[in-house]
Amino acid sequence: MTSVLLIAESDEHGQINQATLQAVTAATDLGEAEITVVIAGEAPGSASSLAVEKVVTISAIESADVGIYEQVTADLAALVSSTNPDVVIFGKTDFGSVVGARLAFRVDAAFASDCIDISGTGKPVSVTRPVYGGSALAEFEIASSPAIVTLRVGAFEPSTVTGSPAVESFSSGTTAEQCASVSGTVVEAREGVRLEDADFVVSGGRGLGGPEPFSVLADLADVLGGAVGASRAACDAGWIDHSHQVGLTGKSVSPDVYIAVGISGASQHMAGCSSSRAIVAINKDGDSNIFKEARFGVVGDWEKILPPFLATVRELKA
Repeated sequence: MTSVLLIAESDEHGQINQATLQAVTAATDLGEAEITVVIAGEAPGSASSLAVEKVVTISAIESADVGIYEQVTADLAALVSSTNPDVVIFGKTDFGSVVGARLAFRVDAAFASDCIDISGTGKPVSVTRPVYGGSALAEFEIASSPAIVTLRVGAFEPSTVTGSPAVESFSSGTTAEQCASVSGTVVEAREGVRLEDADFVVSGGRGLGGPEPFSVLADLADVLGGAVGASRAACDAGWIDHSHQVGLTGKSVSPDVYIAVGISGASQHMAGCSSSRAIVAINKDGDSNIFKEARFGVVGDWEKILPPFLATVRELKA
């Protein structure tokens, strides 16, 4: 049997977030897994229905510790040392990326980041992750324990199975030394659905030729109930804010449909959207790499293709 510690996170509404529900699916797929969910602070109501054996609460994250997570890291290191799990799973979020790496260092464990698959029973654990800017996939076997893994958000379907886990609390008995402090925070202002949570993403690239066409993309995204994305080239050109950037150095998205308009499909961009259920490419260059990745493609000028497409979608939605 594989023992799993799954580090959970809550969304802005105080409920278990999608990354955690996706991680539950991944952990369940390990086979005969005994899953313990770990939550910083008070367990939200939705935690009581997770399909896991146990929910363990640790110290809450204080506002001064956000982004640094000294106490959470200390608590998790003590919990890992006392329970000796085979696998520790995080979502590849800002929290998971920071704490996962720090925890691996604290307990001298192997660390695999941005994994899109995980398998095995006990030892070794096998993980698959993108390499070379997303242009290839590599499989690694981790023979030591614990294997600390972050899972790409969107790589797994969220768990819909329910359960009734026991809820316990854990204290490391220590107060972590605050080695750094947060001097200030900047909250991204946004309207509508988050890019990472959208079922439909409409992205634009260098082929749009300027910032004005992004208003058309925004109209389409709005009709679909989705969000607007962009390539790094479009963001670097100042056509749209970097918060919309999809790719290796931007955000990873896994929508049901990813519509790429004027995007060539470089590996760095595809690393952020390759796990989309379906990619639709619109590009006047028929030799663009994006067509190798797309399920559906249209070769042509976006200015002639997108307006009638938008009109048709509006008619179907009416």
